[in-house]
Amino acid sequence: MKYKEIENEKDLRILLTDSNQISQMAFQNLNFNFTDNILENKQFSDCLFLGCSLPESFGKFLHQDNLIFPEIIAPYNSFLNSLYTKSSLLGAYVLGNPDSYENTLDKIVYNHYINTGKEAQDIKETLSRRLHDHSITDALYDFLANYDEKKIVAVMGGHDLSRDNSSYYDVARISKKLTELGYLVVSGGGPGAMEASHVGAWFAGRDDEHLTKAFEILSQAPSFKDRLWLDKAFQVLDQYPDTTYDSLGIPTWLYGHEPPTPFASKIAKYFDNSIREEGLLAIAKGGVIFAPGSAGTIQEIFQDAVQNHYLSFGYASPMVFLNQQYWTVERPIYPLLKEMSDKGKYKNLILSIFDGKDDVVSEILKFSSVELTPAANAQITKTY
Repeated sequence: MKYKEIENEKDLRILLTDSNQISQMAFQNLNFNFTDNILENKQFSDCLFLGCSLPESFGKFLHQDNLIFPEIIAPYNSFLNSLYTKSSLLGAYVLGNPDSYENTLDKIVYNHYINTGKEAQDIKETLSRRLHDHSITDALYDFLANYDEKKIVAVMGGHDLSRDNSSYYDVARISKKLTELGYLVVSGGGPGAMEASHVGAWFAGRDDEHLTKAFEILSQAPSFKDRLWLDKAFQVLDQYPDTTYDSLGIPTWLYGHEPPTPFASKIAKYFDNSIREEGLLAIAKGGVIFAPGSAGTIQEIFQDAVQNHYLSFGYASPMVFLNQQYWTVERPIYPLLKEMSDKGKYKNLILSIFDGKDDVVSEILKFSSVELTPAANAQITKTY
């Protein structure tokens, strides 16, 4: 890596204290308007300044080979140095006041996105969006560096999966188990099966009765089309405000009419849906769990199959289908993939299909060869 990234004021001050000649650094979204004299006698060469706030006199510290991307005025920051969270995207939401969603950064950015065009024609807007998405990807991979790549598992499924549907409960409990066993659960970050995966991760480490209580509250607004859908999520979070576990949601403003679930502790929200979809499947090297879903989920199934067929990212990962009736009768995708795999038309597919939650968890564990303690093994085999 040529450039070392400096993304917070603490690291910036350490660098400025220790060095006078500063080279090959990438500074992201930092304020250089210091009130002390810490910049005196500093010289910057071959550095990147991405959306930083620089004093008028800063030019005297720069050689000519630096590259400066100034801040772009927009409702969103094009040079983020960290992923979004529910606080940064949805922090203006007020429990009990669903209309307050209009004041959140998420909705403000979505309104701007619609007003400037999903396919924006203004070059400043398109550049700003690309830089934003680049920053998200950079922050995403910084975050993922904390995990074994074979312990990153994606959950795909329909956005319209109701909060009172048994498959919603199954996905949440699968996610809860995997999270407790050290996996990072990833989804598209929206409602339905996606939300269920983050609800489960949020309740990792808690007794199952707390998760059941959350289901009772959430089911009072079962669809994201319900006016109180987001409010019920915040009601649960108000009762259970903290978690020691992470999960990752990767939504997009292309589908911004669906609010992102606040149960994801980290949110990588994109403008460009193609980058988001490709990237989501690419990072799920521990496998993908396919819950019931329709057109979008089916697209993701075949996209994942292609990545596995060509070993696009070095090796194939499990494709685990949840709900045999759904995937063999209602949407007979699994028999088609199995037949094509058996005939060699698709190569390298690791296919399985189950109704049981524990079977799904065991299949994921088998791939990553997790060595289990007796306590962890007992947890896996426990039937909820």
